[in-house]
Order: sequence, then C-alpha cells, then structure tokens
Amino acid sequence: MRPAFLIPAILLLAACGQKDEKTTETEISINADGEGGGVQIKAGRDGGKLKIGGEDGSAINIDIPDFVDLDIEGDFDIDGVKLYPGSKVTKVNVNASDWNRADKATVNLGFTSPAAPAKAADWMAAEFAKKGVKVTRDGDTLAGTDKDGDDFTIAFNPDGAASKGEVRIISK
Repeated sequence: MRPAFLIPAILLLAACGQKDEKTTETEISINADGEGGGVQIKAGRDGGKLKIGGEDGSAINIDIPDFVDLDIEGDFDIDGVKLYPGSKVTKVNVNASDWNRADKATVNLGFTSPAAPAKAADWMAAEFAKKGVKVTRDGDTLAGTDKDGDDFTIAFNPDGAASKGEVRIISK
C-alpha cells in the first residue's frame, strides 16, 4: 500500500507537459519505497524521470516532459492555513516508506516569500490561531501538530527584504 499522498502527486506529474510553455521553476522529488517495490520521481523546469521498480528487479523508466505552471501555492495548506500571500514554492521533496506497514513520510517544501521573516511568521502564526491550531515560535520558526497528528515546522530566513524558507511535515 502506498501513502495516500503519492497518488495525487503522480497524477499531478502525469498532467505536466500538456502545454509548450515553461513557466515554473519548482523542483519536485518523490521517493517512496515499500514491500512491493519503489517509486522515484524527480522533475523540474526541464522535465524529469519517473522510475517504478518491483521487488523482482523489474523497473519502468519514463521521461517526464517539461513542466507547465503548477499551482502548488494555491493547493498547499496546513489545516486551512496557506503560505504568506505572494509566496512561491520552489522545491517539493517527499520521502515515504511503507515497509512493515509503517506508512510514514517526510515532506519538505522550499519557498520564497515577499515579506521579511518576522512579518511572514507573525502572519502565519495569527492564521493558525484563527484556525485553532496551536503553534510554538522560536525566532522566525513555527512548529506545531496538525489535526491529523502530523508534526510540522515552518522556518523563515532572510533573503534581502524578503524571505526564503522551508516547510517540513513529518507524517506519523
């Protein structure tokens, strides 16, 4: 059994390349393994690779065409809280394992934000409070547990007058 988030991710990647324009620079990496084999997807602005391997040593390798504009920012949220307005997801990295029915995963999202770290962290902390999600704050890093019991951190770092950051979600 594959972690549930892999199916939408694979379908999302399958839809890529339907237009000729290259409008995103988001890099996507998905690594999943389990008792029946594994799936690896690595893709970026110039296309990528999909590899599906079985325990018997067989594998399927597929080239993924160039990406089109993905609305990752519009679809991403933690319990209804989106990234600071105007933020742009630059990297998605999913590592999942289903060995011995563990069904655990770590998701890392890299992003840029037009606001300074303190302002973006203040805004997101207030949005979590509105949704009843308790977060703790250490400098410009927020940490909490979502309604599904998954731990998350959101770290904001200076990038000139703006921010670069990372969201890390650890599935239990």
